[in-house]
Amino acid sequence: MLIIGSHVSFKKDKQLLGSVMETLSYGANTFMFYTGAPQNTNRIPLNKELILDAKKLMKENNIDINNVIVHAPYIINLANGDISKYDFSIKFLKQECKRCEEIGVNKLVLHPGSHVGLGVDVAIENICNALDIVLADTSTMILLETMAGKGTEIGRNFEEIKRIFNLVKYPEKLGICLDTCHLSDAGYNIDKFDDVLDDLERLDLLSKVKCIHINDSKNENGSHKDRHENIGFGKIGFDTLINIIYNNRLNNIPKILETPYIGEYPPYKFEIEMIRNKKFDEKLKEKVIAHYEK
Repeated sequence: MLIIGSHVSFKKDKQLLGSVMETLSYGANTFMFYTGAPQNTNRIPLNKELILDAKKLMKENNIDINNVIVHAPYIINLANGDISKYDFSIKFLKQECKRCEEIGVNKLVLHPGSHVGLGVDVAIENICNALDIVLADTSTMILLETMAGKGTEIGRNFEEIKRIFNLVKYPEKLGICLDTCHLSDAGYNIDKFDDVLDDLERLDLLSKVKCIHINDSKNENGSHKDRHENIGFGKIGFDTLINIIYNNRLNNIPKILETPYIGEYPPYKFEIEMIRNKKFDEKLKEKVIAHYEK
């Protein structure tokens, strides 16, 4: 079964109900959201009534909450050696896990962190110590996202992810979120995606993949830049992305679009149509603008 969706908003007035309504407008059957702005700590109190209404609407439209993903805010950096910033990241991540529990979502995607000059070994030790604290007190599964290798990012290759799994106390509470743009920008040849999956299997990580971010890339393979592009309009290409989305080894894993808006408009309805039809539409961007400006 194809489980496909996109990033959607989570706004004060409708909260999760608004997220579900936006998802349905795109013809999707899953979604991902931030519980607040990804760049700051502002968080609105969760409205239990809106959560119940959202779950009712999800059930009516065959959206399984087990396939829904929350993304942790970017300001969390578990690799940082600055004590105040490190303690803040742990505290804020624990809060985000608690919000996931209150909403009823059981998967939270997290960027592993950046070592900001400390080096990979110290960074991974910091990440694992922080995860031990957070995972000890939550039922939320944290999905470590594969990164493009920009700057001092941790998670630029599967070996770094594997080291985290080996060192944490609760590896059963960890999963992986693959990102197609990040994988390509990190240097993986995703034209031969089964070889990439073989690498994961060799490290005993393939079964840990619980989510896939589907994005084209503005950059050449191995650029380490992390700039997303709309499906089929980047350096990865439509056919490669379709082969990834429909790979039998990734059945029943949620695929989430994080592609850029076209102007001020979300492209997801039309990108999802292309994916379902397995047919690239070179006029996608014109159609998105025409749809929202009519």
